[in-house]
Amino acid sequence: MTVDTESPVRPMSTVTEDEPLGATRSERLSALAQQHGALVTLVIAVLAAWLSFDTFMTTDNMQNMAVSSAFLAVVALGMTFVIVTGGIDLSVGSLFALGGVLAAWGSQYGTAVALLLPLGVCALIGFVNGLLIARSRLAPFIVTLAALLGARGILLAVTDEGSKTYLVDKDSFFATLGQGKLLGIGAPVWITVGLFVAGAVVLRRSRFGQYVYAVGGNEDAAALMGVPVARTKTAVYTLSGLCAGLAGALNAAWLASGVTILGSGMELEAISAVVIGGTLLSGGFGFLSGSLVGVLLLKVIQNVINQIGSLDSAYQQVVSGGFLAVVVVAQTWLGRRRRVL
Repeated sequence: MTVDTESPVRPMSTVTEDEPLGATRSERLSALAQQHGALVTLVIAVLAAWLSFDTFMTTDNMQNMAVSSAFLAVVALGMTFVIVTGGIDLSVGSLFALGGVLAAWGSQYGTAVALLLPLGVCALIGFVNGLLIARSRLAPFIVTLAALLGARGILLAVTDEGSKTYLVDKDSFFATLGQGKLLGIGAPVWITVGLFVAGAVVLRRSRFGQYVYAVGGNEDAAALMGVPVARTKTAVYTLSGLCAGLAGALNAAWLASGVTILGSGMELEAISAVVIGGTLLSGGFGFLSGSLVGVLLLKVIQNVINQIGSLDSAYQQVVSGGFLAVVVVAQTWLGRRRRVL
């Protein structure tokens, strides 16, 4: 695929990873910092926490952190596709909560209903978001904000204004998806790893992945090259809704209930994780491995604050927000540096 040289899009075999053969040393260093900076920071944070707190590297703490990270990671997976196209999805927090409630309600009719109901409903809402954004050319911020409110309204209707909490039978196979373990690792972690492997293959090695990068790099140029822009945008928002619904269903299986108050602010956490992982908000550049690192980094920061004990949980938001601001500034500086060089 031929792309505009002003766009950050690369051919399929080298998208977001490889620099041109003639790249200078400064260009390569800037690219590496932009791509792997979050990973280096994660390693440093883990080592610092390990040396500072005796309970940080315990088996129980690692398992709890891994499972709790899995749900946000699944949401961030779908968000990565959206942001790479240059869009944004503010509805995922409400879809996460709605998916959990629908899954808990549907679990009384079997595992198939518990999974298919939230996946179908949340994917449908994502599909509608995509249609309005791609076909009607409405702003993603406004469309997904409306979906956030609409999904929360459906949630309240299903639960009688939040007064009902649907429980999951702990002996059911559906509960095993959230509470079961394989080789000592929680089932949600294995599911998340599988989804990220599949997502990475799709994003970097498929024609659809090329379309996603092309739309985010230069939408007008992509349309001229024959890329189905509207269809691609609709697909990524549908995928985002699907991932949010699945994460909510897995969380309901883990908690054995559909908790109505969950998901508030989760859309901001997902966006933060994706951006911290190196994906540009302007679109055209990003990778799923970075988003996974971003999720882990946020969870490590939260866990460290909990380990300190004397700090209020509100500091988690302060630290995460400050860290995100630093990352965005660094990304902007590195991007400008690469263009100048």
